[in-house]
Amino acid sequence: MAGIYIHIPFCKQACYYCDFHFSTSLKKKDELVSCLVKELELRKGELENDIVETIYFGGGTPSLMSIDELQLLIDTIYKNYCVSKNPEITLEANPDDLSENQIIELSKTPINRLSIGVQSFFEEDLQLMNRAHNAQEAKDCLSAAIGSFDNITVDLIYGIPNMTNERWKKNLQILFDFGINHISSYALTIEPKTALESFIKQGKYPDVDEKVARAHFEILVEETQKEGFVHYEISNFGKPNYFSKHNTSYWQGKKYIGIGPSAHSFNKTHRSWNVANNTRYIKTLQENKLPNEVEKLSVNDRFNEYIMTGLRTIWGVSLTKIETEFGSNFKEQLVNSAKKYIEEGLLIVTSSDFDEYQNCIEKLKTTSKGKFLADGLASELFVLS
Repeated sequence: MAGIYIHIPFCKQACYYCDFHFSTSLKKKDELVSCLVKELELRKGELENDIVETIYFGGGTPSLMSIDELQLLIDTIYKNYCVSKNPEITLEANPDDLSENQIIELSKTPINRLSIGVQSFFEEDLQLMNRAHNAQEAKDCLSAAIGSFDNITVDLIYGIPNMTNERWKKNLQILFDFGINHISSYALTIEPKTALESFIKQGKYPDVDEKVARAHFEILVEETQKEGFVHYEISNFGKPNYFSKHNTSYWQGKKYIGIGPSAHSFNKTHRSWNVANNTRYIKTLQENKLPNEVEKLSVNDRFNEYIMTGLRTIWGVSLTKIETEFGSNFKEQLVNSAKKYIEEGLLIVTSSDFDEYQNCIEKLKTTSKGKFLADGLASELFVLS
C-alpha cells in the first residue's frame, strides 16, 4: 500500500509564519502542471508493485488549481498507477477559494476529502498572520462545504500572540458547532527566514509564549475529547472513521512518492526530495530528468524516524518491532534511555496489544503529561551516528 503527494507551489499571498515552498506568481502554472504530469509518468515504476490508497494535493494552495487541472492530475495517476477501489483523495484549500459553486464542482470530481485552512475565526488573528481570507469567509466556506462533503478537516493555529484562552475556546466551539469530524491544530511556530521572525526581531509583533501554547494545547485536548474526537496524533484529532489515511500512512512508515517542487518521497530504505525551485523543477523535467536528490537511510536513521513518528501517535513505539527490525541492542538502549522519562511520568510502557500469534506487544507511548513534549522526548531517545 502506498500514497501519492502532489505539491502545488502557488499562493495568493504569503502568510507571515509559513516556510513551505511556494510562489505568489502564477505565470508558470501551465508549465508546472505539465511537468507534474510528466513526473507522475516518469516515476510510475517506483510504485508498480504497490496499490495507491491515498492521493493528497498539498501546498502552497491547491485550491488555486482549476477543476480541469486537478482532474488531469487525477486521471494521470489512474492511468499510470494501480489505485485502490475507494482511495482517499484530499485537497487542501483556503476559504477564500471555496465559493459554493466551486465546492459543488469539486464534489463532482473523485476528490472526497477537503482540508480547509481556517487557522482562526477571529479577524485580529487572521490579520496578524496575513491570511488571505476573513473570518466571515471562513464560516461561509464551512457552511457550504458541509453540504457537499462528509469528510472535512479544518486547520486551526493556537499560541497566537494576544489570543486568550477564552478566544481559543470560542474558536473550537465554532468548529464543533459546524459538526466537523477532523481537526488538525498546530502551535504558531517562528520558523527561520519567515516574515514573522523578522517582525518579532524588529519589535513589530510580540514573541510567541510557550506557556500560552501549552495552555491552549491542554484546552484543545480536553475540549476535543468532550466532543468525541480521538487524539490519534499530536496535532490531529478525528472522530472514529475520520482519521486521515494519508497522514497516518506517513506515521506508520508506508511508502509514498512526492510530486512537485520541494516534495519528499520515502520507500522504507531511501528518502528523496525534489528541488525547491519552480524554474529549475520545470527545466529539469522538460529535459526528461528527475529534479531530485536521493539519500539512503542508515539503520540509525530508520530507527530514529520510527521513534519520532511513533511517539507522536496513539499507536506508540512497538518494542517488539524494534527488536525484530533493528536488533536487541537497539531495544535495550531504547528501554534504558526511556527509564528517566518513565519515572518522570512523561512516557509509559503498555502491554495491551497482541500480535498475530496472540503474543503480548509492549509499546512505548507518551502519557497525557508527555504529549506536548513528544518531539523533544523522541530526540532524547535517538541513536546518534
